Amino acid sequence: MTMIAFVRHGVTDWNKEQRAQGTLDIPLNSEGKEQALKLANRFKNEHWDKVISSDLSRARETGETIANTLHIPFSTDGRLREISYGRLEGTNHQEREAKWGANWRELDHGIEKDEEVLKRGMEFVCEVAEQYPGEKIIVVSHGAFIKKLLNVLIEQGVSDEPLHNTSVSIVTLNDKTWECKLFNCADHLNRSF
Repeated sequence: MTMIAFVRHGVTDWNKEQRAQGTLDIPLNSEGKEQALKLANRFKNEHWDKVISSDLSRARETGETIANTLHIPFSTDGRLREISYGRLEGTNHQEREAKWGANWRELDHGIEKDEEVLKRGMEFVCEVAEQYPGEKIIVVSHGAFIKKLLNVLIEQGVSDEPLHNTSVSIVTLNDKTWECKLFNCADHLNRSF
């Protein structure tokens, strides 16, 4: 049974400022680095085979922390990048409203289409299932990307709640069907492992 733990990266300064990061390469802040270490310690007493992360530094740094702590292989994959938010990247709600008006959501900002996001996401998941059958893989990516992918992978979908930084959502492949075993769990941030 193949298992994937989808992990959202640790927190960044732009998360705190509620800025759209998208494909911009924003690093973890000190709190995000601490979160990544707590997450790695959460996984320490479990068996995992490999960590694959987005190539953006906030996810890569989170993934490297886990892989180094667990002494398992690490690699990056550009298909795991966050959704591109076009010209909205780097802005917060107030700045968007000031620049494009109250109806800014109705304008075309060049946001990556759902079909494109899901195409690269599903290609990645299918490849993992094929290349690592029966293995346990930790995948470090981004909140909006993970949510969009899980809502297609899991037949009944997942909750609309935002994913916490370093949250863990675990899916298993059983007879060609993905099942969600854990969703948006960030218990490691509130206790020691």
